Amino acid sequence: MVDKGVSAHRVAALVGPFSSGKTSLLESLMHAAGGIIRKGNVNDANRIGDASKEAKQRQMSVESVIAGAKYLGDEWTFIDTSGSVEFLQDTYNCLMVADVAVVVIEADPSRIVMATPVLKFLSEHSIPHMIFINKIESKKAPVAEIFEAVKAISDKPLVRRQLPIMEGEDITGYVDLTSERAYKYENGEYENNVSKHIDGTPADMTGEIKENRQEMLEAIADFNDELLEKLLEEKLPPVKEVYEVLKEDLIEGNVIPVFFGSAEQDYGVKRLLKALRHETPQVEKTVERLGLDIKEEPFALVCKTIYAQHTGKMSIARVFAGEITDGSQIAGGKISGLYELTGEKNAKITSAVAGKLAALGKLEEVAVGDVLTLSGKEHMELFPEPLSPLFALSLKAAKKGEEVKLSGSLAKLTECDNSLTIEHNQDTHEMCLWGQGEIHLKVAISKLESRFNVAVEGEKPSVPYKETIRKSTKQQGRYKKQSGGAGQFGDVHIEIKPRPRGEGFEFTNTVVGGSVPKQYIPSVENGVKEYLAKGSLGFPVVDVAVNLSDGSSHAVDSSDQAFKMAGILAMKEGVPNCSPVLLEPIISIEVSMPNDCTSGAQRVISQHRGQILGFEQKPNWDGWDIIKAHLPQSEMFDLIIEIRSLTMGVGTLNWKFDRLQELTGKEADAIVKARNAD
Repeated sequence: MVDKGVSAHRVAALVGPFSSGKTSLLESLMHAAGGIIRKGNVNDANRIGDASKEAKQRQMSVESVIAGAKYLGDEWTFIDTSGSVEFLQDTYNCLMVADVAVVVIEADPSRIVMATPVLKFLSEHSIPHMIFINKIESKKAPVAEIFEAVKAISDKPLVRRQLPIMEGEDITGYVDLTSERAYKYENGEYENNVSKHIDGTPADMTGEIKENRQEMLEAIADFNDELLEKLLEEKLPPVKEVYEVLKEDLIEGNVIPVFFGSAEQDYGVKRLLKALRHETPQVEKTVERLGLDIKEEPFALVCKTIYAQHTGKMSIARVFAGEITDGSQIAGGKISGLYELTGEKNAKITSAVAGKLAALGKLEEVAVGDVLTLSGKEHMELFPEPLSPLFALSLKAAKKGEEVKLSGSLAKLTECDNSLTIEHNQDTHEMCLWGQGEIHLKVAISKLESRFNVAVEGEKPSVPYKETIRKSTKQQGRYKKQSGGAGQFGDVHIEIKPRPRGEGFEFTNTVVGGSVPKQYIPSVENGVKEYLAKGSLGFPVVDVAVNLSDGSSHAVDSSDQAFKMAGILAMKEGVPNCSPVLLEPIISIEVSMPNDCTSGAQRVISQHRGQILGFEQKPNWDGWDIIKAHLPQSEMFDLIIEIRSLTMGVGTLNWKFDRLQELTGKEADAIVKARNAD
């Protein structure tokens, strides 16, 4: 482990809703720490977090970006995560190796609810975190109102660390409530805007400062008896003691400190960086939080997999103990290349010590969530499970002959993003890629082309309709063919009956007297099954019982093939007389959203032919509901898009197959017509 008193390499993750300004904050932090000489900007798409082709195309982060810097002698790695809910899996995976998270929230009360999912995740996994209210230069409400809006979505107490200094409607600086020092935002220093210390505090704010500082002290005193005792005795605690209590409360997850500023203007960024430096826990605390059983050997946890064009597979891992070197053996493999990452760039390093986040080259059997040691690997039990699939596209290679290449590339792609899954649908004969939304899958398709050099066409997947029968019938199937030499002859009598829904297919025989020789009975069954793959309506037939009752054979001309064909003919002629009916798959869904969106979500579900079963409060989510409903699978394709549009992106759903249900009328006729026109 790390020597006491020595600051090991620490990792801070930047998380928060889409467009809150995380990538701008990464750029500002890196510049303030000396990690980059000059800041990039949004318009030129030349920031560290804008490095990938997909990020530039979409003008948004589509995966976590890693960058390192040294600040006042301390080694730091910053992880800029995607704010889109469609890329949350990558965010959650990377958060597991972070010592602290900075939740970046836009200074707009109407958008603050968008931070709820990530705040819940941080709380559930006991990850220390602080909040940075960004874009105060264009704030939509007073900071106090924004603070109250954040408080409404947090299940932990918030501690306000700063008080804004106002000049008219503008925030021109802040008072640090811990040190009671005032800072003013100014241009011109360090070639950008920084916070500059002002001697003393504004005289007209004395009462407000005293009141807000007392509130801060009382909030943290709830978790510290010594501080509480001093406050009860009306003694002012030393500033150093207040900082120590704040640090302890952050590490223990008792409170969430709240800062504000502007990443674009660099307002408040150095104050945030100093808070990170003084209050972020060391790597030992993260090991303790994760419950890792570290032995006296190199020990690392994989949080991300990438495939780079020149280096191949790289496993991004946090080293929690010991030292890992290039070329060394770990987890049953040999590290071929050890790298330090800054955006899309990587630099070779010779070793990675405890606390370091590094890329380990060509560990082919290693996956995200694996704990790596010299003796082997195992998957970490507490690592986030892959998110449930919500949206699918049917994929095929754009060029003939690249199907195998596509399959291999998809396997690598799903290795990089474990919220992507591949489904080979046996009913529709389509290869479907499932993910978290339309943008998620479009980015995945773009990566297939840019990173794996395989062009792909994606379209709406077919619905796996089935058909069944509602009546019974008896039918003879006679196959006779003579074309010179040995002929073909098979003759069967079958009974076709419907079975209860979900009972599947059953084949029996009551043949007596050897009218159908025993060796041919399996061939009859094979013929029946072959027909059932595509019934009279054009879909797989389910829930049918077929009994072979009689038949006849020829001593010379009968064969397995002849009786198989006889079985097919009997089914082909008999099933249309059994009142065939279309079956559509019905799914069971649970839609989760803020309760002020519940009525709107119910309307959306009803418009998708959904049957609402009821709604209830979401457990441990104040102000959130869950709607339970049944819905035709054909209506699911764009449902998540509408739910997210209704809920500012935070609504989501879980689903599973429930049953097959009869569908008749014009809609069924149109489906059958379209199927048979293919």
